[in-house]
Amino acid sequence: MATIRVLLVDDDSMVRQILSRMLASYPDLDIVGQASTGEEAVSRVEELSPQVVIMDIRMPKMDGIAAAREIKQRYPQVQIIGLSEYGDGYNADAMLKAGAVAVFHKSKSPEELYPAIMKAGGHDSPVLA
Repeated sequence: MATIRVLLVDDDSMVRQILSRMLASYPDLDIVGQASTGEEAVSRVEELSPQVVIMDIRMPKMDGIAAAREIKQRYPQVQIIGLSEYGDGYNADAMLKAGAVAVFHKSKSPEELYPAIMKAGGHDSPVLA
C-alpha cells in the first residue's frame, strides 16, 4: 500500500511536534513537512504535494479557514482536516464550508485522527485492535 503524504500546519510548534512524532509511527503515513501559518501552508502544499493537510483553524494572519479555501481553489485534490481547540461551532462549520473533510478537537488523540487521515487519503481505514 502506498503511503499518504501529510502536511502538518499549526502555529504552536509543540502541537506540530507531538502530532509529527505520533503520526510518524504509522508506516502508511509520510509526514512530508510542517508549516506555522496559513500563508506558509499554501506555499508548502505547492512545494511538497501532500495528499492530506492537517491544519489548525485559528492562526495569526491567514487563519486555517482562509488557507483551506485557497488550497482547495488551487489544489482541489488535496484533502484538509481541520484542528480546533474549541470543538464544534462557527469555526468548525466555516472550516467545512472552506473545503475541509473533517474537523477534530485538539484534545483527541492522534490515534483517533489516523482513520480520518486514511479515509481522506483514499485508503480504507484499517481495523484497529
